[in-house]
Amino acid sequence: MPCTDTLKNPMPIKGRRWQPVIPLLAALVCAGCGQPANRAPVESRPAAAGSVTDAAPRPAPAPGPAAAPAGPGKAPAWRPTRHWDDYRRQAAQRVVAVNSASTYLGAVPEPLLAIPVLEVELNGDGSVRRIQVMRRPGQALDTVQLAIDAVQRAAPFGPVSHLPRPWKFSETFLFDEQRRFKPRSLDD
Repeated sequence: MPCTDTLKNPMPIKGRRWQPVIPLLAALVCAGCGQPANRAPVESRPAAAGSVTDAAPRPAPAPGPAAAPAGPGKAPAWRPTRHWDDYRRQAAQRVVAVNSASTYLGAVPEPLLAIPVLEVELNGDGSVRRIQVMRRPGQALDTVQLAIDAVQRAAPFGPVSHLPRPWKFSETFLFDEQRRFKPRSLDD
């Protein structure tokens, strides 16, 4: 009897918040019997402003090669922003450009090694005031420091004095097995 047969009629789980976890649980159960899990697409909803959530990895065939728009250490020119979503996306692009040797673009692999979440507080000129860890992964704890170092290398970002306070944004780092990361903001 294949391992996945036990998952055909699971107990009903009330509420939508458990739906992203079901494919992960199926993979964990099947990992012990050596049979591949039948993976269903995972619905991913953007997090509400100000909330910190674990992002469900999106199904993908295979990760693409590490690539970035600019060479290592070359940050793209900062464009003026009107809102925090644009600012966060530009900051993610800058982090990838400066840290191109340790990043990947394209599809997010399954399973992910670690998903740390950082909150970056800025000064009015775009320099980093403070970095707070909002979520530590359960494994590969070194990825938290890798993410912090990547943000610090990409700083300073563009000025934020024209944006509403508080001058901070959060970023989720999706680490693969080779400890390369992709900022989740680039998937929005």
